[in-house]
Amino acid sequence: MTPRDRFAVSIEGRDVDLSNLDKVLYPAAGFTKGEVIDYYTRIAPVMLPHLRDRPATRIRFPNGVGGAHFFEKNKPAGTPGWVRLETLAAPGSTKSRETIEYVVVDDLPTLVWLANLAALELHTPQWRVGADPDLMVVDLDPGAPAGLTECCAVAMLMRDRLAADGIDAYPKTSGKKGMQLCCPISGTQDSEVVSAYAKKVAEELAAMVPGSITAKMAKAVRPGKIFIDWSQNNAAKTTVTPYSLRAGERPTASTPLTWDEVMAMATGEVPARQFGADEVLERVEEHGDLLAGMLDSGNVVPEAYRRK
Repeated sequence: MTPRDRFAVSIEGRDVDLSNLDKVLYPAAGFTKGEVIDYYTRIAPVMLPHLRDRPATRIRFPNGVGGAHFFEKNKPAGTPGWVRLETLAAPGSTKSRETIEYVVVDDLPTLVWLANLAALELHTPQWRVGADPDLMVVDLDPGAPAGLTECCAVAMLMRDRLAADGIDAYPKTSGKKGMQLCCPISGTQDSEVVSAYAKKVAEELAAMVPGSITAKMAKAVRPGKIFIDWSQNNAAKTTVTPYSLRAGERPTASTPLTWDEVMAMATGEVPARQFGADEVLERVEEHGDLLAGMLDSGNVVPEAYRRK
């Protein structure tokens, strides 16, 4: 690597090394590492509040989306001293670790540093460091030939069912095939309590529309149905962070939606689709953060499922 390929920039008083900005990470779209860094820099004002205080799992694609990739939870080699790290228990670690030193993305320098490492995808848990869960996530995963259109229809049913229990739901695309509903919660619920409630609601909807919805994990029962994955609320699980890029043919991102958009997609009024990085930036310029409301509010899991 020549000196021109690597250089340092100052971001909010931190020196961040950048390298190989012309390297193409999305070959079909010609989208480079420099464009990935530019996207994360520009989306940071609305993305950072959803990353803050949450240990980040990264999926890195050093040779682009068509090459080998790896999941990374522990801090990478060469982590700058100014990056926030949190040592947390690692139950079920595939490498038999008792603890993991997680990176916590609280600021723009850390986000840019990770983007330079080709950490295209960022995933976070439903809890913040040192706190009980503050999110319940309902993951809607379509089994072909069902797709995002059918996910949107199920999302409308789920929204109304949760509203009956006083729980608000904020929709976003996954950036790949399906979508998620993010529900702010408060109180002293642990992950088992939240998972039990999410499972109950998923099973209710599956019983109501058994031909289109399943709450069962088995992949054999998913074709043509929307799988409501309630298990995303397990303490060890993570969900793609709002606005994170996804590693597909083109640089799509997990995109917040309005409920009017969800309805329009569900009814076929507009095509149901994932949104590219440029479109997401335009949407934020027009709407701001459509998930901002969930950062300042917290519903409570119904009484029967609260920790006693």
